[in-house]
Amino acid sequence: MSQKKIKAVLFDLGDTIFNYGRVHKTKAMIEAARISHKYLLELNQPAGSFVRYLLGNIIAIRVKYFISHFTKEDFDSLELMKHLGEKHGFTLTDKQYEELNWLWYKPLCDLATIEEDIVETFTKLKALDLKLGIISNTFVHGSSLDRHLKSIGLLDFFDVRLYSCDFTYRKPDTRIFLDAAELIKEKPSETLFIGDRLDTDIKGALASGMTAVLKRSHANKKKKAPTGVFRIDRISQLPELVEKLG
Repeated sequence: MSQKKIKAVLFDLGDTIFNYGRVHKTKAMIEAARISHKYLLELNQPAGSFVRYLLGNIIAIRVKYFISHFTKEDFDSLELMKHLGEKHGFTLTDKQYEELNWLWYKPLCDLATIEEDIVETFTKLKALDLKLGIISNTFVHGSSLDRHLKSIGLLDFFDVRLYSCDFTYRKPDTRIFLDAAELIKEKPSETLFIGDRLDTDIKGALASGMTAVLKRSHANKKKKAPTGVFRIDRISQLPELVEKLG
């Protein structure tokens, strides 16, 4: 049987395109609270004391995260910010709430690294006439993630971007993979998905009928991939792999 041509490549985001590694989450959240609290005070909002603001937001985020673990549905960080803002009497525009949401994500953004030749790699993939997209399990609102992608010159490479906080399901649920295939207008069998997690990325991609590629990261170190799954160390290896496959 002949190999079907790969026409689209979909990517996970965290530790696939953005490399976060083993970040100190508590330290990042404290810094996020500090800069977002300062922003609110500059806008003359009733943010209260820093300690109260910090603890209130951390508790709210952790409660939402705990619930999402059982519902398998990610919450939307922007909607949470708006809910907390209304509770405390903030009078912010939608754009100001987006900026507040960005400031909560910014310390993590600043910690993230990318491959030095990643723009060249995506340019090569586009030159192969491939459609590119993203499927990410995340509670971070898309406005912040798109801003991160734009800041490093990657946003325009992606025809579709699916963030699980906009859906009632997330990876490895096949529905989000099939939604992406439908939006990018290619068959799952002619789509390649690359991610770093076996339990969400690879499991969901295979169940959806896509070709799966596992990118090396701390999440899959020393773990064995299922038969038929390709492995790479860097995204820069993808153009050569795609040419071999199709």
